[in-house]
Amino acid sequence: MDHPRPSWHPGVGHPSSLRNLLSPSGGAAPQRRTAYTASEAVQGVVGIVLVSESPRLARGLAHLAGQVAGPDVRIEPTGATGEQVAGAIARADAGAGVLVLADLDVAIHAARAVLDRRGDGAVRLADAPLVEGAVAAAVTAAIGQPLDDVARAAEEARDARKR
Repeated sequence: MDHPRPSWHPGVGHPSSLRNLLSPSGGAAPQRRTAYTASEAVQGVVGIVLVSESPRLARGLAHLAGQVAGPDVRIEPTGATGEQVAGAIARADAGAGVLVLADLDVAIHAARAVLDRRGDGAVRLADAPLVEGAVAAAVTAAIGQPLDDVARAAEEARDARKR
């Protein structure tokens, strides 16, 4: 069953925004950028690929991350073969780079193999927990941050406290 997207946007500072909850300081994160240079406007936002040995898990997580990111972030769930990962990267790429998150051994190896063949730096594999990392990356991408910041947000999600 599809649920409607929230009426608030995560980059606008809703008090329960996951971005604020995952922020190490628990405080305000940067607001959504509203002014872009011509080259930035063409590039779009960072895309996200979720690689899992369970396509159902990847699809569910993509749905969750999409709810907090909004429609501007391309989030592609995929299985754990090199061909599937390469296709998902192509679909997620809006010109600002792609962050790949993977869950288990086979998924990680498939993602690394594809990235090794690319070697262009526009696609990165995050050393991050899949669920927390995907949500943090989606929120950060949605506010227009560059690939380095999106990757950092995913990787810092490892330290999100649950109490």
